[in-house]
Amino acid sequence: MTKLDPATTVGSGGRRSRLDTFFSITMRGSTITREIRGGITTFVAMAYLIVLIPLIIGDAQDVTGATLDPAQLSTMVALSAGLTTVLMGVVGNAPLAMAAGLGVTPIVVFQAAPFMTWPQAMGLVVLEGVIIVVLALTGVRQLIMDAIPRVLKQAIGVGIGAFIALIGLVDAGFVGYGDNASTAVTLGIFGKLAGWPVLVFCVGLVVMMVLFVRRVPGAMLIGIFVATNLAIVLNTVVDIDPRAWGPVVPSVPDSIVATPRFDLLFEVDVFGGFARAGVVTASVVLFTLVLSGFFDAMGTILGVGEEAGLVDKQGRLPGLSRILTVDGIGAILGGAINGSANTAVVESAAGVAEGARTGLASVVTGGLLTSLIFFTPLAGVVPVGAAAPALVLVGALMMTHVRKIDWEDTEIAIPAFLTIVLMPFTYSITVGVAAGVLSYTIIRLAKGKLRQTHWLLYVMSAVFVVYFALHPIEEALGIS
Repeated sequence: MTKLDPATTVGSGGRRSRLDTFFSITMRGSTITREIRGGITTFVAMAYLIVLIPLIIGDAQDVTGATLDPAQLSTMVALSAGLTTVLMGVVGNAPLAMAAGLGVTPIVVFQAAPFMTWPQAMGLVVLEGVIIVVLALTGVRQLIMDAIPRVLKQAIGVGIGAFIALIGLVDAGFVGYGDNASTAVTLGIFGKLAGWPVLVFCVGLVVMMVLFVRRVPGAMLIGIFVATNLAIVLNTVVDIDPRAWGPVVPSVPDSIVATPRFDLLFEVDVFGGFARAGVVTASVVLFTLVLSGFFDAMGTILGVGEEAGLVDKQGRLPGLSRILTVDGIGAILGGAINGSANTAVVESAAGVAEGARTGLASVVTGGLLTSLIFFTPLAGVVPVGAAAPALVLVGALMMTHVRKIDWEDTEIAIPAFLTIVLMPFTYSITVGVAAGVLSYTIIRLAKGKLRQTHWLLYVMSAVFVVYFALHPIEEALGIS
């Protein structure tokens, strides 16, 4: 454990002492400095979402052909992410940042919007959050999480590590699509590393690795800073296709201040989607939203909690019921504000790797996210290629938990393997969790361990069977 700095955690000033007591900073082996540094690192690692999510939503049309203004969406996404992240810090006391999820947002865009208006689609997001809050307050959600075997929880953490590493590699252009159907992914684009953004990523990764292994505080922040400045210089002196950088083109903004746009605030129709799209269609979309939001967040919470060393020997997280409730509130707030469903984001692991262990880091992250409603141009400074090295390094750190899995026991090894590999291979935390739970339950049944298996695993397995068979079910119902 890193040696604490008493002067940083419990100083002579009453304010610092209250902070330490409220967030249990010393008790969790951290310092205020590390929490602030971790909060800033998480913010930098996830800031691209404030740019990317509005582009995903703003590029789509609803059933009437209407579109949403990306500038207005940016304000809504930043506001909802900031408020719920602060709430997670104060109420949940966990180093978990909240933002519109890349797992849930496509469901809103591609499954809900084609059948209903944007306010109605966001209404389903609100309902998703309400259902998740009810499950959390009644204890059902925690019961489900506690029912998952410890080994699968460890595998979920490893799988998330592999997943966020792949996100970083793909975003940076280091991993890309193959040039034929027989090659799913390859080095760079069509088997070759090309483009200045890839160089920025490589430089950032090398800087981070060197500083991190030498135990330099703020290694990831320094690496992101170096990579960002290199990107700005290259983009200024070299003729680079803006599309090569992704959603954020590195440049010094003309102005750091922007006027917030609150036009979309509370433009939501909670139950209108059922009338517009029909009860069956809206119910299927809602089911998909709940399942994805539920298990994406569950996987992230367990994985980041494991990495932060906050779980006990049974894999339980302190204050889990509060964390789960805030996660559901995040979805409600995200839908009501028109910022899509907020959920715990995997980029939180970047802050944990920098030492974040408490909700103070989330308060810092949330404050910075909220400030973006006035400083949205700053979100367009750090390209994803400069932040991507942090995700790769965090993936490497989270992979260390693989040693805790007993690979000699096939009853454990096969479900753990499927959980780990399917998260990055399918770009979905939910799919990895589903495959792990299903395979674990099937193997236990095959070995005659019907009564030794928690009954909730059978319920979850049945739900996951429906999840995997959702497309043929939709075809049978005439939805797709």
